[in-house]
Amino acid sequence: MLYQVRLSVTYHYARPASGGRHLLRLLPAHLPGLQEVSQDMIAISPRPAERGEFTDFFGNRTVEVAIGCDHSEIVFTAACRVDRLFEGPGPDRSGPLAALAAEIAAVRDLGPAAPHHFLPASPRIRPVTAITDHAREAMAGAATVRGAVEALGQRLYREMRFDGSATSVDTPPEEAFAHRHGVCQDFAQIMIAGLRGAGVPAAYVSGFLRTVPPPGRPRLEGADAMHAWVRAWCGRAEGWIDYDPTNRCFAGADHIVAAVGRDYGDVAPVSGILRIAGRQRTSHAVDVIPLPPG
Repeated sequence: MLYQVRLSVTYHYARPASGGRHLLRLLPAHLPGLQEVSQDMIAISPRPAERGEFTDFFGNRTVEVAIGCDHSEIVFTAACRVDRLFEGPGPDRSGPLAALAAEIAAVRDLGPAAPHHFLPASPRIRPVTAITDHAREAMAGAATVRGAVEALGQRLYREMRFDGSATSVDTPPEEAFAHRHGVCQDFAQIMIAGLRGAGVPAAYVSGFLRTVPPPGRPRLEGADAMHAWVRAWCGRAEGWIDYDPTNRCFAGADHIVAAVGRDYGDVAPVSGILRIAGRQRTSHAVDVIPLPPG
């Protein structure tokens, strides 16, 4: 599926800010055989005094900029064409959940995709007894690891309420879970906490969700902002699979991957530091437009 993706992130400051240095993870990832990106660009206003680019440990394309002048507003704009080649997971090849610990222990690779990085606590997702117990209960009857992942995602969808005003970017998973509400970030981080507590390595995926639903399907939550979902390691045979608990589905052609990490902190679209006094507000605009092939 071919898409035009456009994203704009604007920060407004009550008093002029200075000395800003930012890391940007705004563009879709190039994933050979799964997702191809072309005609991509990132523009920044005001113009940065320094600009560079690197690939972080998890393979995410990262643009680093420094703003030297005082500014009351900064605008980050990204645009690209992306061909999403992955339609969704095939037949389930994962084994039973009880055998997963031995499979993880047998993995000797410590590269970016190794499951070992995604099982322990991370800065924003720590073990929470209530979430672990909830996950184990949801996954108890599943015959396979992938089936257990899906069972947990479906239960969270049934029990959680999507509410765009209930949480903030810094709301911890345990708080969102206690109230059973939140946005896609909360759904994803709660599910990751549950999977890790049950022994399943799980990563946080940031990306985009198409704004035009397929014929006969309702519009999906999260279509007007960057979206988030979960990547779970289901054993050597199955590998990593992506599940979207906000919309109760495996990720496929509708889901465009931007970055992958242990939690939101690893993949935040904009992060960094600046000198500022006073309040700030942020606005986002995202368009994911399906294009004809060719």
